[in-house]
Amino acid sequence: MTNSLRVRLLWWLLVPLAIYVFVTGKAAYDNARHTADLVQENTLLASARMIAGEVEWSDGRLLVDIPPAALEVFASPQGDQVFYNVSVDDGRLLAGVPDFPTREMSARHDAPVYYDADLHGKPIRAVGIVRQMYDTGAIRRVLVSVGKTQASRDAMLRELWRPQLVRQIEMVLLAVALTCIGLTFELRPLLKVKEEVMDRDPMQLEPLRVERLHTELRPIVEAINQCIARLGLQVAAQRRFIADAAHQLRTPLTLLETQLQFARQHREMEPTLSEALAAMQRSNRSMVGLTNKLLLLAQAEAADYTQLARQKVDLASIAQAVIEDLAMFAQKRDIDLGAELVESAWIIGHEGLLSALVFNVVENAIRYTQPGGHVTVGVARDAQRVTLTVTDDGPGIPAEARSRVFEPFYRASSDTEGTGLGLAIAKEIVQAHRGEIALKHREPPKRGVIVTATFFDGLM
Repeated sequence: MTNSLRVRLLWWLLVPLAIYVFVTGKAAYDNARHTADLVQENTLLASARMIAGEVEWSDGRLLVDIPPAALEVFASPQGDQVFYNVSVDDGRLLAGVPDFPTREMSARHDAPVYYDADLHGKPIRAVGIVRQMYDTGAIRRVLVSVGKTQASRDAMLRELWRPQLVRQIEMVLLAVALTCIGLTFELRPLLKVKEEVMDRDPMQLEPLRVERLHTELRPIVEAINQCIARLGLQVAAQRRFIADAAHQLRTPLTLLETQLQFARQHREMEPTLSEALAAMQRSNRSMVGLTNKLLLLAQAEAADYTQLARQKVDLASIAQAVIEDLAMFAQKRDIDLGAELVESAWIIGHEGLLSALVFNVVENAIRYTQPGGHVTVGVARDAQRVTLTVTDDGPGIPAEARSRVFEPFYRASSDTEGTGLGLAIAKEIVQAHRGEIALKHREPPKRGVIVTATFFDGLM
């Protein structure tokens, strides 16, 4: 997950947003706390001044009558407790709580003092003010202190701060959600490129499309296309080399076959020399067969579908012709070669390559079927496809070899002569015609395999 582009982009988005939310949340909290403290202190000061305004002289003594309005200003749903203390500078208590925690006041009677304290085990916020009272030359300093618990102040702080924090978190979550959705949509062109590459045949060396890609991604795909172009040139050069080598080898091998055949016609030859020449002739024929198969494989790999699509070919007629050509070979191996062909099965393709396809698959089935066995060639058609099937009742293919039977030079059994190129050539020819080829085993108690080649460019 650490290498995921989506996760990394989200981290680049989330980290700055988290820092922003933390900074703005801290600032919002400080502002809310300052506002709640200011409202509470103003309420405390208003109550203290209201009480101080009720202090008066009576018969040479200071008295105070606490007005209900001085305490009603603290009414709140949180049910805060309010405490007050009115005392004279000589220590006499005029009203309120005797053990109220007061503060020493300066001579400046017009400066209120705010402070935090504990009363009866509860934290309170308090304010203290001084009022000077004059009467018949006597001056007394009256200290008025008012305090309250913090429930309403804390509630106001939450009401001011939490909604802002919730909105900021919601904005972050919305940004993350929109980013994920946006990345999902914006990465689709790149995912389509991935699917296009994954669905390609290994030999399909066409450039990737860049029309719908973003400007930032186009250089990457263009670089891949350049690599594909260079790889295509290299593959084409290798194919030309194989084809040229096969052409160059075929002529001297054919000439050597003629010379060996001529040499064996001399009756005065020693038996050992005759056996050596016979072995050389067999080896030469194998080399000729291999050379022809290599040339055919190179032609099949280099086949272009746009060129193949110019010909109209009857696959049923091709299969019939191949069966006639291989009838003698099947008879020598005591194989019953049969046919189940429709009257006609027209497809778009290359007649020479399709003939080589049928020939290689049928010859492969005859070669690997035991004497006395059966090989059946079938051609069928429907509205969408034309299907070639070659069925045998041979020993089948071992399970560990089934995934490799279409590889060049791979032979499932070493007991039978062959080049290991038959099914590889068949696969290349079918793919050149944009068809599908498959091999499956027959259901018990039957033995053998069924090779199926399906073509979708059929003509009814």
